Amino acid sequence: MQKKALVIIDIQNDITKNYKDIIDNINKSIDWAVENNIHVVYIRHENLSPGTRTFKTDTRGAELAPDLKIVSENVFTKYKGNALTSEEFKDFISINEIKDFLITGADAIACVKSTCYNLRKLNYRVSVLSDCITSYDKKKIDSIIDYYESKGCEIICLNDLLS
Repeated sequence: MQKKALVIIDIQNDITKNYKDIIDNINKSIDWAVENNIHVVYIRHENLSPGTRTFKTDTRGAELAPDLKIVSENVFTKYKGNALTSEEFKDFISINEIKDFLITGADAIACVKSTCYNLRKLNYRVSVLSDCITSYDKKKIDSIIDYYESKGCEIICLNDLLS
């Protein structure tokens, strides 16, 4: 395996808004990662806040979306926006000596943003697949891509990856 990981963030049943727009691209990126011997990692969010209505532990809403292609057992749960708050994910990175991350998922202005920021803060190489991210407010995608670039992330399109 290469020392790279394709990371799919929060493509779960409770991410109902807009994920259908990117699911085909995410699944194509998963196929590409498998063909290129790159780790495929799934990050799930669970919300532990009392009274929450979404991402509740042990509910259908917290499960990975049924149309998301699952090709590995590398599924890690986080309870905060930043995927690096998952000790199991951090251990996976260390054990596999991963240095490069390709990021996809939702929500681009929350969990994806926090994960990219914290990976860059630790000097990892981060590439965001711009047509494999979405947000509850799609009007903010352009400005969040500018933010990613300002933090040192590379922005690439799926077609650039596939070519």
